[in-house]
Amino acid sequence: MDGAKDHATDYAMVYSRASAGLDAPLVRVETHLANGLPAFQVVGMPETAVRESRDRVRSALLTSCFAFPQRRITVNLAPADLPKGGSRFDLPIALGILAASGQLPAAGLGAWEFIGELALDGGLRPVPGVVPVSIATADAGRRLALPEAAAGEAARVPGSRVFCAPDLLSLCAGLRGTRPLQPATAAMAAAPPPAPDLAEVIGQPGARRALEIAAAGGHHLLFTGPPGTGKTMLASRLPGLLPPPEPRLALETLALHSLASRGSVPDRPFRAPHHSATAAALVGGGSVPRPGEISLAHGGVLFLDELPEFGRHTLDMLREPLEAGRVTLARARHRVSFPARFQLVAAMNPCPCGYDGDPDHACRCTPEQVNRYRQRVSGPLLDRIDLQIDIPPVTPADLALPPAPEGTAEAAALSHATAMEQLEKEHHLRVRAAAAVHRRSSRGSVGGHTSAS
Repeated sequence: MDGAKDHATDYAMVYSRASAGLDAPLVRVETHLANGLPAFQVVGMPETAVRESRDRVRSALLTSCFAFPQRRITVNLAPADLPKGGSRFDLPIALGILAASGQLPAAGLGAWEFIGELALDGGLRPVPGVVPVSIATADAGRRLALPEAAAGEAARVPGSRVFCAPDLLSLCAGLRGTRPLQPATAAMAAAPPPAPDLAEVIGQPGARRALEIAAAGGHHLLFTGPPGTGKTMLASRLPGLLPPPEPRLALETLALHSLASRGSVPDRPFRAPHHSATAAALVGGGSVPRPGEISLAHGGVLFLDELPEFGRHTLDMLREPLEAGRVTLARARHRVSFPARFQLVAAMNPCPCGYDGDPDHACRCTPEQVNRYRQRVSGPLLDRIDLQIDIPPVTPADLALPPAPEGTAEAAALSHATAMEQLEKEHHLRVRAAAAVHRRSSRGSVGGHTSAS
């Protein structure tokens, strides 16, 4: 029976969750105490951090004034074919040992799920990826117990029932009913720094208009121009023009940043990796796949400055995510998928020296050098960038102009209204197309009946 202890076999089972991308598959932590020489074994495809939990659990139980059973302890993390990594199973393993040894009532544990790392003094430490765990636990209708430091983040999931404790002793007291466990309150998102204002951009009316169009239509954007023309400045203004994310998108963004152990999460992330970033850093990877920059930019903007300086192989790995909005990382034992629906904004110089076409500076590059430089970015990737804008140099006369009257707030309102109007038009077109298909099928059905008669 779930969460119950069989006194004849000294067995207990506790629920926990593994990590597999944005999924959190259920793991049954089964504990069995047998007679024989004292031993402590963890099975079920545990990785190094999980195997090391034996020492953390033993010390945490002893320093929390519990008895560590001097028996043969076997802990099985089921299903056995699912890889388990990290220190998240410390807490459920400790609770399983306590329940199997009769030091904690096993009745009612089936209504809970547990996740957390144990300190040697019995304290509970946070682990990454608590938001996907909270989502899966809420869908299963169970309560989630985890360390205090991670409870506020997990409680932001709608419909979740999250409880927290500072240490193992307090958690066990709550499970016994001698001291009530406090429900966690959703942590308020830290106020993001004020977005850069579009009104601060002097000149460049064509680039400003391109930003508004990109924000309204979700288009990818490429700025090409000499150094000092404001390409980076323009790109950093795009997140402020985007509308607030839908709840589902905001929850996905929160879950991705939870996996990456990031702190505050802006509504519209802005990621700007250096051109020396590897393919794994940009797309995601590792022996245990982690989200890369394109997934951390999900729902926001990915800015690639000095685009030709990125490795061509690295850039070409963006082609599929730009089309599908997801990236799938395959490993020998498993595969995970991360959402990666972002707006790409790239910037590049027109040539290696940067001054091709600049009336105020002489270009030192040969035509062959210019061609080689531009060919570092493949044609298929450029085909996926909808707006490609040439940024002219800013003249002293442009800098003397007064600031533009339209700032980020006004441009964002205009872009949002344009996007809503376009969505309404697309809805009407779909309705008309569906009606036309229905009329044609109706005529065909009537014609068929007439011929048959």
